[in-house]
Amino acid sequence: MEQYWGYHLLLDIRGCNRESIKNKAVLTSFVKELVEKIEMKAYGEPILEHFATHNPLAAGYSLLQLIETSSITGHFVDANGDAYIDIFSCKTFDEKTAIDVIEKYFSPEEVSFKFLQRSARHPALT
Repeated sequence: MEQYWGYHLLLDIRGCNRESIKNKAVLTSFVKELVEKIEMKAYGEPILEHFATHNPLAAGYSLLQLIETSSITGHFVDANGDAYIDIFSCKTFDEKTAIDVIEKYFSPEEVSFKFLQRSARHPALT
C-alpha cells in the first residue's frame, strides 16, 4: 500500500464576488471556516496583507494560515475577481468540502482544481 507524504489541493478560481475578496474581515472569516470545515487545527491567526499595489492587474490580498499539518495560502486579485488558493496537509481532507466553503464566500463563476497526493520517499513512510 502506497503511503503519501501529504495532500495538496490547488485551486484556480475565476470571477469571485469582488466585494468579498477585497474585504479583510470576509477573508478572515472564510479561512477560519475553511479550517474548521476541513477538520484542521489553525496555528495562530491568519496573515492577510494587501500586496502588489504598484500593479493594478495583480493587486489584492494574500493569505497565509498555518495549520498544524502544514498551510493554506491564497492570493485574491482585485481587478478581475480571480483567486488562487492552495491547501497542503499531511492529514487527509475532503476537497469537495473546501470547494463548498469557497463557493459560499465568493460565489465564483468557475472553480478549477488539481488534487495531488504527494509521495516523496521518506524513511518514516517506508
